[in-house]
Amino acid sequence: MVVPEETHSGSPHHVPVLVDRILALFAPALTASAEDAAGATLVDATVGLGGHADALLTAHPALRLIALDRDAEALEFSRHRLAKYGDRVHLAHAVYDELPEVLAGLGLSRVDGVLFDLGVSSMQLDSTARGFAYASDAPLDMRMDPSRGQTAADVLNDYSAGELTRILRDFGEERFAAKIARAVVRERERAPFETSARLVQLLYDTVPAASRRTGGHPAKRTFQALRVEVNGELATLRAALPAALGALAVGGRVVIESYHSLEDRMVKRALAELATSSAPLDLPVELPEHAPQLKLLTRGAEQAGADEVQHNPRAASVRLRAAERIREAA
Repeated sequence: MVVPEETHSGSPHHVPVLVDRILALFAPALTASAEDAAGATLVDATVGLGGHADALLTAHPALRLIALDRDAEALEFSRHRLAKYGDRVHLAHAVYDELPEVLAGLGLSRVDGVLFDLGVSSMQLDSTARGFAYASDAPLDMRMDPSRGQTAADVLNDYSAGELTRILRDFGEERFAAKIARAVVRERERAPFETSARLVQLLYDTVPAASRRTGGHPAKRTFQALRVEVNGELATLRAALPAALGALAVGGRVVIESYHSLEDRMVKRALAELATSSAPLDLPVELPEHAPQLKLLTRGAEQAGADEVQHNPRAASVRLRAAERIREAA
């Protein structure tokens, strides 16, 4: 996730979150692999506007980067930004659960690093036409890849009250999910939902005032839930994590930045599972095939410091976890 700033050319200049920490976490794996003739290979599974990718390629002159993104507009921006690195960069218009297919197409089975910077980018948040933000009226789209799939308006207009309740509760952790869902169903009978301002007003009218005073903007959780549903974010991450971890060479590292608790819990479980011995409790000696496959590199989830959050408020919600593969899967 990045924050854009104005440049003299009018193009967004962006600051990647926790970039120094990410460089430090990857350095041992990429430096060791660079000593081999083939050099190191890293996958940026969510390249976005290329901030982390640019920093990694600069820090490691022999690094080969495979960059994925489902957003064609962001990918095109990164294509121009990273063009100076020539054939060291391979870009793919793909969702990160398609990582195995991308690697197979390049004839690769193992990589030295995988980076996930999850969530919505500032380019998406700040583009009014995309409908991710609730601060201004915009079409209720919310697709990270505008070329395919249902929109947020489709979800609001077509889902049953029960389905809406489920996604608001499960993906937005919204206390008033059922109440909001019933209000949406009533309101769409008058006219279909098309833009965000009408939905925001409904949420102001539906969420109790006491909750609004203590729980932040009443649209925050609903917009998150709609975005997660529209883009299949949790299902995609659930499929992508084992694929990414399985592609790591021994000594390779994975670094994952999450921006809400649902993602972070999923990442925590996936890393912990492979960082724990699978030996039965009554087994007197741990066999090699039961030994942990990963070593955790962070104690819990790391957060951005106060200085970074002050410069980039969108870094406030980041949770970073990292691990190193220490043995091949049995």
